[in-house]
Amino acid sequence: MTPPDFSAPALARSNRHLRLDTLVRLRWLAIAGQSLAVAVVHFGLGFSLPFGWCFAVIAVSAWLNIALRVRFPLSHRLRAGAATALLAFDIIQLAALLYLTGGLRNPFAILFLAPVMISATALPPQRTLLLGLLAVVLASGLAVTHLPLPWAGLEAPVLPPFYQAGTWLALALCIGFTGIYAWRVAKEARDLSDALAATELVLAREQHLSQLDGLAAAAAHELGTPLATIALVARELARLAPAEGEMAEDIALLREQVERCRGILGKLASLQDDEGGPLDQLSLRLLIEEAAGPQRPFGTPFRIEMHGDRPEPVCRRNPGMIHGLGNIVDNAVDFARAEVTITASWSETHVTLAIADDGPGFPAEVLLRAGDPYLSGAPAENRAGGGLGLGLFIAKTLLERGGAALEFSNLPAPRSGASVRIVWLRAVFEADVAASPTKLEAVTLHELS
Repeated sequence: MTPPDFSAPALARSNRHLRLDTLVRLRWLAIAGQSLAVAVVHFGLGFSLPFGWCFAVIAVSAWLNIALRVRFPLSHRLRAGAATALLAFDIIQLAALLYLTGGLRNPFAILFLAPVMISATALPPQRTLLLGLLAVVLASGLAVTHLPLPWAGLEAPVLPPFYQAGTWLALALCIGFTGIYAWRVAKEARDLSDALAATELVLAREQHLSQLDGLAAAAAHELGTPLATIALVARELARLAPAEGEMAEDIALLREQVERCRGILGKLASLQDDEGGPLDQLSLRLLIEEAAGPQRPFGTPFRIEMHGDRPEPVCRRNPGMIHGLGNIVDNAVDFARAEVTITASWSETHVTLAIADDGPGFPAEVLLRAGDPYLSGAPAENRAGGGLGLGLFIAKTLLERGGAALEFSNLPAPRSGASVRIVWLRAVFEADVAASPTKLEAVTLHELS
């Protein structure tokens, strides 16, 4: 049996499924509105209509709602196929009611939009397209054949054919336009929600790892007392045991390991005071090398240019910064024809990195939205199809958290290619160098075991 997937993307996909309770409540609202409209027209206005048949059609919808309530719990979420079937039923039920009450001459024909809009906000576009086509086909049939429009008196109004054709065209265009509009708005909201959920997972993992410092210090404090007791007992055993023999060797080994544990606990207890090793700080060139290093095996040559007065800027090793720069370099490698150029410059006030490739560059529609989450749907040959979605969004988020400002552009003619310019205030770039580091001492924890 496959275990359930509780990851953020899986939960996000699950949350996109329509709740059955939502459709049932909306259908009850439609049933109440349809019943009221039929009753008011028949009894209040005195118009002639097939009252029994109309309520029979409404009753079928009510019985379906009751059956769904009995069969499924309120929290049940519908898969795309089941939701599409229920919305298709609503369209067919509305078409049957409109057939009995004048077809497209009935002003309530505009309600064909409701199921299509619900589908556009929650279902895949293919399902929405099918429901839209179903609504247009039924509307076309209602334009041709239907029972007379309910009316008081002997002579019902006769609408010109052009007016009826215009009504059909307006309804078809509204179904298409509102469906596309609702789908685009809902898609952007879902993409942003998914991207933020993924970013929260990354940041939560980072926070979890950073908390190991506090856990390590607490472990050192708690283990100090029993370790002191072990050391005391070892000294007593060494005093009482013979100076030679296997027991003496074992006791010596025990005391040696106790001292080793003391050293490890000393490291754990002093993490916040540790100034870090030589690799804990990175010059600007080393930062570039570390970000670009994983991409060198792919065969795309790098040209690194350094411009600025000495001294070269130095920053604290920051996994988020390295990951963000690495993602941008990865995108440049994906689209480079011959080489990737990384230009670093600095002054007394600013530190700037420009990562450029000699590929096709950003398409205009992508350039306007570069850095947005899940930028997709463009042809495979442009940059939107090759990793400029969630990866670049996270990279932009991580770099901006570190105080950087990003600018996306294309290289000026006659050169071709895309460029990402990253700028820090030098004071921000070097802000953490003198501060106490927050490190992960996983190796130390391993040694304790």
